[in-house]
Parts: sequence; C-alpha cells; structure tokens
Amino acid sequence: MLVNENEIREQLKGIFSDEVIEYGKPLMQKFATLMAYYRCAMMEIETKFNVLNQEFSLALDRNPISSIRSRLKSLPSIREKLERREITPSVDAIEAELNDIAGVRVVCSFPDDVYMLADALLKQDDITLVERKDYIQNPKPNGYRSLHLIVTVPIFLAHEKKLMKVEIQLRTIAMDSWASLEHQLRYKKDYKFDEAMAKELLYCAELSSELDSRMDALRERVQGDA
Repeated sequence: MLVNENEIREQLKGIFSDEVIEYGKPLMQKFATLMAYYRCAMMEIETKFNVLNQEFSLALDRNPISSIRSRLKSLPSIREKLERREITPSVDAIEAELNDIAGVRVVCSFPDDVYMLADALLKQDDITLVERKDYIQNPKPNGYRSLHLIVTVPIFLAHEKKLMKVEIQLRTIAMDSWASLEHQLRYKKDYKFDEAMAKELLYCAELSSELDSRMDALRERVQGDA
C-alpha cells in the first residue's frame, strides 16, 4: 500500500517546499503512512455500505445502492486548500485541519434510500458524525444536490486503533449524473462559462429533482401493489 521513496518525493513536491522535503525519509514515510491510513478508512466505509446494501436488498427485494466510488484528495488540491485557509503545510496539519482527504461517494437508486443508508450507517457504534450538510433539502445555488457526511471510523492496525476522517457523499443516480455533467461543462478548459449556461444548468437540476420525485412515486406505487 505504501509507495516507494522516489514516488513519495515526487508527490511531496506538489505540496511541500524543497526545504521541508530535505528533512528526509522520516517525513516522506510519515506522509505515505497517513495516505495509507486514509485508504484503509475508505475501505472500512465501503465495506459498511456493501453490508448494508446486502441487508436492505433482502428486505426491499432490490439494491438501494447503485455504485460506490472512493478517492483520495489530490496533492494540488490539498496544497490549495491549506494555502486558502492560511495553514502552514505539514503532515500533521493535513490530518488535523482537513476533513475531506478521503472521500466515498454512494450513488443510490431513490432519494429515500439516501436517508435510509445514512441513518443506518450513523447508528453503528463505531461511526461518529463530525459534520452533516444536506444539499438535497437545501440545494446549492447552482442546483447541486447531495447529502454530505463527515465521519470518523476506526482502522485497526497491528498495535493500535486509529480514528480517521472520511467525507461521504450520498446522492441518487439523477443527482450524480447532473453533478458529473455540470463539472465537465463548467470547468472545460479554454471556455468561458456564462450566466445563460449557469441558468440552463440550474433548470436541468430542477428537472433532475422532478425526475427523482416521479421515480420515487412510482417506487411507492410498485411497493404498495406488491
């Protein structure tokens, strides 16, 4: 799981100064170890959701989870966020100050599934909620919808237990499709994104929300007739 020293050195150039890198191998090993811990934390969260998906599939006769994806925040993004918050870059600062280094995205079939899965996860006695932001009930101005949770989860190492923070995004298939396409369009290189396009994307977000509502109503009808 740990990368070799040359890879670590190249990665650290993206966030630390040459002077900091010259502190040597212990620093590079500490950074690589922290990233490995975040990967372990993501695996723990993914496993929990896979177990919940299996359990609910038996009760509901369908899978509430469409897909699960995970990612580690990129080094340029880490550096930019630390600088924006005027935090001196260090391995300790990354762990203490940033909540979204490890991210898990859970794409669900229906809006009710989002809250059902979130509630089931947060009831587990080894999960602690740090922060909750509900952009489904209160969408962002651009139309973005998703339920964001920051949680701590324990990872069990050879000689210790360590609590790691993970950002979890739960959204429906429609929400995920809109967010993916919005990102591709808004951040396309060498293209100026104007206000008219922003309004069109917001309208598409509203259509996406209506699609979720209609599909949820159909689901309730099917379950009621079953």
